[in-house]
Amino acid sequence: VLAIKQTLYRTGADSPVLEALVEAARAGKEVTVVVELMARFDEAANIAGATLLQDVGANVVYGVVGYKTHAKMLMVVRREEDGSLRRFTHLGTGNYHHRTAKLYTDFGMITADPEIGADVHQVFMQLTSVGRGVKLERLLQSPFTLLPTMLELIAFEAEEAKAGRPARIIARMNALTDVGVMHALYIASRAGVQIDLIVRGVCCLRPGVPGLSENIRVRSVVGRFLEHSRAYWFQHGGEERLYLASADWMVRNLHRRVEVAFPVDDPVLKQRVIDEGLQAYLDDNRQSWEMNPDGSYGKVKRAGDPTFRAQSMLLERLGKLGRAPAGDAGRRRKADRKKNRKKSKRKNG
Repeated sequence: VLAIKQTLYRTGADSPVLEALVEAARAGKEVTVVVELMARFDEAANIAGATLLQDVGANVVYGVVGYKTHAKMLMVVRREEDGSLRRFTHLGTGNYHHRTAKLYTDFGMITADPEIGADVHQVFMQLTSVGRGVKLERLLQSPFTLLPTMLELIAFEAEEAKAGRPARIIARMNALTDVGVMHALYIASRAGVQIDLIVRGVCCLRPGVPGLSENIRVRSVVGRFLEHSRAYWFQHGGEERLYLASADWMVRNLHRRVEVAFPVDDPVLKQRVIDEGLQAYLDDNRQSWEMNPDGSYGKVKRAGDPTFRAQSMLLERLGKLGRAPAGDAGRRRKADRKKNRKKSKRKNG
């Protein structure tokens, strides 16, 4: 590994991610971290983390003046055995925070796709220099291309519906407040597009209003975990478009923050996001609340249907994957990590 670049919006005290970055810097890797000092509730932890990183020689920058850096990005540049350089990137909907990772539902994708890696590199160049927005091949970025592309995709569905072809949108987010997006969704609904919105918190759109939003349904899922994922799916004439994002459809996310949305193109991964992150929440009949045209919510009750909780399904399906290594193997790994940290500290004084 030659270089590591990462955005940190929330870190928290005693962050293992921060510890890993410090260890990498002490080992001589080129570490660049974009720290957002105005992350609500975590300002003190972020300042302390930034100071620690600077002390060990990491390059710490604080983003673009006037815009919060809310994107969740990590890039590792490695020299392969054949001498070539390869970028490994992680993009996500949630923060690199070890406590919220246990309490929130989020999506993350790791990829070595060269085009995505090149886009992430360009965004980091923009954040760490005085560079302007650049054209990205695969990623969408706010405040530049994210909102216009979402509006184009919504409008495409409206045209499909007008032409008598199947048209559908499923979108999941924390909140929906952007007037432009809501206006586009109303137009799409009037054209006949079937729209399902899974909005955990504030939603200023009103579904089911005759002549305006009859084809829009809004629901919120309230369970053990805080729903934090952002996923946007468009039928797109049978050529499904699916984006995961750090951004909600809110004014602040789309206009006043640096955000990133990334496509999920692999058929297996795409289907997994649809099954686990979208359809499961539309099928939930025990922890879901549906919005009425007047803005009130009513709990979903379907008499006779088998009980289905989306979060319970995820716990059952994915819970084993998150367990710490057990037995002697787990203890050896922990001891090895501790030993390596001590070696690194001695080497770098």
